[in-house]
Amino acid sequence: MDITPGLPAIDSRRDLHIWIIENLKMVPVPERAYGNFFEEHCYIILHVPQSLKTTQGAARDLHYWVGKKAGAEAQGAAGTFVQHLQETLGGATVQHREVQGYESDCFRSYFHPGVVYRKGGLASALKHVETNTYNIQRLLRIKGSKHVSATEVELSWNSFNKDDIFLLDLGHVMIQWNGPKSSISEKARGLALTCSLQARERGGRAHVGVVDDEGQATDLMEILEAVLGRRVGNLCASMANKSISQLQKANVRLYHVYEKGEDLVIQELATRPLTQDLLREEDCYILDQGGFRIYVWQGRMSSLQEKRAAFSRALGFIQAKGYPTYTNVEVVNDGAESAAFKQLFRTWSVKQHRNRNRGGTGGMGKLSQVKLDVSKLHSQPELAAQLRMVDDCSGKVEVWCIQDISRQPVHPKLHGQLYAGNCYLVLYTYQKMGQVQYILYLWQGHQATKHKIKALNSNAEELDLMYHGALVQEHVTMGSEPPHFLAIFQGQLVVFQGSTEHSGKGPPASATRLFHVQGTDSCNTRTMEVPARASALNSSDIFLLVTAGICYLWFGKGCSGDQREMARMVVTVISEKNKDIVMEGQEPPQFWEALGGRAPYPSNKSLPEDVTNFQPRLFECSSPMGHLVLSEMVFFSQENLDKHDIMLLDTCHEIFLWLGEAASEQKKAVAWGQEYLKTHPAGRSQATPIVLVKQSHEPPTFTGWFFTWDPYKWTNKQSYEEVVDGSLRAVAAISEITAEVHNFRLSRWPSNGGTGPLALQALKGSQDSSENELELGPNGGGTSASASASSYHSSPGSMINGGLPREQLMHQAAEDLPEGVDPAHKEFYLSDADFQDIFGKSKEEFYSMAKWKQQQEKKQLGFF
Repeated sequence: MDITPGLPAIDSRRDLHIWIIENLKMVPVPERAYGNFFEEHCYIILHVPQSLKTTQGAARDLHYWVGKKAGAEAQGAAGTFVQHLQETLGGATVQHREVQGYESDCFRSYFHPGVVYRKGGLASALKHVETNTYNIQRLLRIKGSKHVSATEVELSWNSFNKDDIFLLDLGHVMIQWNGPKSSISEKARGLALTCSLQARERGGRAHVGVVDDEGQATDLMEILEAVLGRRVGNLCASMANKSISQLQKANVRLYHVYEKGEDLVIQELATRPLTQDLLREEDCYILDQGGFRIYVWQGRMSSLQEKRAAFSRALGFIQAKGYPTYTNVEVVNDGAESAAFKQLFRTWSVKQHRNRNRGGTGGMGKLSQVKLDVSKLHSQPELAAQLRMVDDCSGKVEVWCIQDISRQPVHPKLHGQLYAGNCYLVLYTYQKMGQVQYILYLWQGHQATKHKIKALNSNAEELDLMYHGALVQEHVTMGSEPPHFLAIFQGQLVVFQGSTEHSGKGPPASATRLFHVQGTDSCNTRTMEVPARASALNSSDIFLLVTAGICYLWFGKGCSGDQREMARMVVTVISEKNKDIVMEGQEPPQFWEALGGRAPYPSNKSLPEDVTNFQPRLFECSSPMGHLVLSEMVFFSQENLDKHDIMLLDTCHEIFLWLGEAASEQKKAVAWGQEYLKTHPAGRSQATPIVLVKQSHEPPTFTGWFFTWDPYKWTNKQSYEEVVDGSLRAVAAISEITAEVHNFRLSRWPSNGGTGPLALQALKGSQDSSENELELGPNGGGTSASASASSYHSSPGSMINGGLPREQLMHQAAEDLPEGVDPAHKEFYLSDADFQDIFGKSKEEFYSMAKWKQQQEKKQLGFF
């Protein structure tokens, strides 16, 4: 294949670059045309993050996109160019193979508010012209949730269905028709794409109309019927999309790929949960994520020949497995893996440059660090998110214990003394930017019954109603408490075994009891009662042994000075008796007798927690077929949050569920969070805290994961209903729009119920002759008006330059007009030259006038 070896220059100031394969060359696509893809072509897309902070530490992404009608030669050229680019850019690049209609979330995240698939694509006819386009007639089918796509379809009522959004684009006028079964969020996202096309391709000058109810939009329906003909029969329902459930995505299998003689061997190594040590740097591997996506991992020591064969091996694997040819393929290099790939493994350690990414966990800061930075938590929400602290914990604390089906207040002296058999509500009130904010912790003990857990949730709902929905709710499981929860009890949280009714008398006295003290400061210290036996000890920590006569404070050999300091503070909560300090290895006989005798216990010093390169990820949640389906916003921002959404933000230590104020399935949010953890390919802990965050009540621990956050966004942004009611729905009634609408109206219809050629000629005559920004061939990628007219009857009357002679229109009664002429708009059927001569202005100038002025001139000139 003769492919030009030279690669295009890359502008380092831009993060997105797109090329189209034309005549086996990479031709840059103008920025104004980004998001438009012709189905007969292949494209190459390069995303180079301008800032690691902006993109949560993502590597470069290099995609080659294959149109559904692209030829084999163009596909081969695209793959070759991608390989050349990859070798030029170096290893820190993730490669993707994308197929039209089945693109990855990463690809779709570049194009907001959506992508447009266009018909045709002969390379010799393709033009990229930076001008507005009005000479166009096309019908787009708009579908999708967060990732919206618009596909050019046949200009016919047969293309419509009840579930999707359709856009009839006529250049000067764009009509969005909403299927009767489409949701409000689908309508809003369709409108966002419509307005984007209006701004990019029409300079904002096209008029937009919305048909939500055909009976209330008769003028707009007349335009639709003028172009599409009368609709016959009922609309059908669309084919349901086959969504990929989280359970399917959790089915991961790792294969070792290597050559044995002349044969290629693919050997299965492991299934969920995968560990990073399975990957050896001298080899290549294929990771199959339930047939949903195929990853190829290339070790840094693997050969250049193996790396060049990555895509061909993946496609061979897809064929061998019987997967669809459009299955997404992602090729990752050792040391530059995508977040989606890394999070398929139980843990992922950074081999070099540890903890550079803002998404890295890096461990919890010590108390001294929190004290130094606490004044910056509100002004620097990123710091609050990393520390998982909304403030310095100086706010108001209220605690209730769930008893039977009600909540009973706990005396302040007993705050922080919880029981494993109980459930508690802990309400924390604090100030942020002069506004009162709330966090409600729902704490669940390991021994709590289902009855108490149900009562916990119902009481939380009651409290939320009392506070008018302003509570951030965090579901906390015993032993997995977040730093802020521990800090509001000043590191003196003690969890006793069993269940008790809080009588205000403190924990009941009993025989021998053993308490495990863990932590080095007020943000990470918790004390848990454990079975009173020697095997429960651990050399790295501190234990308090309480007996009827004496208390022993046991210091393991591996504990630090900070641990000992915190332990001395905590044990006073458990017992007021004097404590005998016992060092490991120097225990008196009575110590072992109280524990039932000596027994083996962990004695090795625990290693510091490994630094995990975890990047936060944002998903849209839905449940179309009864199971959880997630769509990822790879390069997320606040713009991805909409009032109709439920969004899941995974930050490793916590799962945030953001609830839009108009979201319809808010009660399912906690269950979705639990299902996400249960089906996660890496085998995530079910005790990971789940936080419910409501729109306009976001804490800094949530907003800090976003690059920028506008607290006034929700109050300044118009809703879909407001936009439509304010300016679009009334398109047929507003005076300055009415004239444009009448440009396309007919008062009489041919007997066959179709559209007469006069209407199409009028439609064509009203459109500007400017070239399309991405015009394709003589028909501009759609069906031209003249071509459509040829399939109808001959025109009644002689048409001169697209119009009728003036003598057939001026001072003529309605019954004397040529067939098909609207008596209320006789002037429109003049040629442009005659119109200019008679009215002294163009049609565009005339129809931009107020309606009463138009009527006045028409009366004076014999056209009324």
